[in-house]
Amino acid sequence: MKKYDAIIFDFDGVILDSLKIKEQGFRDIFAEFPKSQVEGLLNYHRLHGGISRFVKIKYFFEEIRKEVVPPEEERKYAENFSKIMKESLINKNYLILEILDLIKKLNFKKIPCHIASGTEDRELKFLAEALGIKDYFKTIEGSPTPKEKLVRGILKNHDYDNSRCILIGDSMTDYEAAKANRIEFCGYGNSEIEKLGQQKLIKELLGEK
Repeated sequence: MKKYDAIIFDFDGVILDSLKIKEQGFRDIFAEFPKSQVEGLLNYHRLHGGISRFVKIKYFFEEIRKEVVPPEEERKYAENFSKIMKESLINKNYLILEILDLIKKLNFKKIPCHIASGTEDRELKFLAEALGIKDYFKTIEGSPTPKEKLVRGILKNHDYDNSRCILIGDSMTDYEAAKANRIEFCGYGNSEIEKLGQQKLIKELLGEK
């Protein structure tokens, strides 16, 4: 099997089964607004899993509610969302064991692992520490930096050969970030995204048939 210089992982839906928790988080922070509008945001959230919450909050106000709110108001909602996530997602039962096993095997083989996520950067680092997985990764980086730029930084800062790197993710944002940076892509945890490439790679990396 091909030898990789590095493997980059998305976080939500790949390492941590957090998608339903995040949906509830958006319902909670926007509980004062009409349910139909919140459901519109959740539909957008499901279609754009790798995009920052800051973008989603702005989308809710500007595209769904057709209003512009001050940046400090957007930050207030983002901070409330982060507080809910920190309280809800530190449960190790949400870790996706198949991927955790893969990461441990890659560490044993000394293949560097990185996280590039749409989760807010400080929250992401907090969760990695609380869940006991921080030391498995060479770098852990999140939003508001766009994923495409996060991946570009990883490749440049560590002088990796693009042709020997791969991103494992569950959204079109992940696929587009991989494509823009000319690295391989492996879809995981989303049947539609898995069709975009390398469906069997996880089992191959785990040493399974």
